[in-house]
Amino acid sequence: MIKSAPLPAPSGGIAPSADVVAAGLPIPPIERIRIFSAGQWEDFVLEWADSLRDTYGTVERCGGAGDMGRDIIAFDKADPSIWDNFQCKHYKAGLAPSDIWLELGKLVYYTYINEYTYPRKYTFVAPQGAGTKLSNLLRKPDKLKEQLIDNWDKHCKEGITSTTVVYLDAALRSYLIALDFSIFEAIP
Repeated sequence: MIKSAPLPAPSGGIAPSADVVAAGLPIPPIERIRIFSAGQWEDFVLEWADSLRDTYGTVERCGGAGDMGRDIIAFDKADPSIWDNFQCKHYKAGLAPSDIWLELGKLVYYTYINEYTYPRKYTFVAPQGAGTKLSNLLRKPDKLKEQLIDNWDKHCKEGITSTTVVYLDAALRSYLIALDFSIFEAIP
C-alpha cells in the first residue's frame, strides 16, 4: 500500500476557504481587464461609454470587420451631429505609433470620401495605455500628422480597404494636412 505524503501547510498556517478552492484566487480588477479578449474589451468600453449619459445621447458599437476605423461611437447629447470615437486596442504592451497608423489612415480616408464626418474626439482606449513614444507624439499634433504622412505607404496604402489601394495623392494629402490632429488622445 502506497502512502501519500502529507500536504504542506499553507503559508501563514491558514487553510484557504472553500470559495478560494472552488473559484480560485481573486483576480484584481486591473489584472482581469488585461485578460479580456479583444471582443470583451470592446464590450467593456461600450458599457463604460454608455455610462457617460451626461455627455452622450447614443452610444453604438461598430467594431469588427468593416468598422472603417470606428469601434465605439458616441453621439453628443445636445447635438447628435457631433460624435466621438473610442478605438479599442487590447495589446499586451502600451500602444506604439506603429499600432495606430492604419487607424488614423482609415479616419482620414473615410472622412475624405464622406462615409462619415470627422469626430470631435478620437480616443485610443487600451488597458496598457499608450507607450512613452506614442504618448509624447499625441501631444504634438503637427508631428503626429507629419509621421502619418511618412508612414502612409507602409501602413495605410494597402491596409485601409481590401477593395482598393489608397494612394496619398495630392488631393488626399491636402485634405489630411488641413485636418485637426489635436483630437487624438489615449487613455488606459
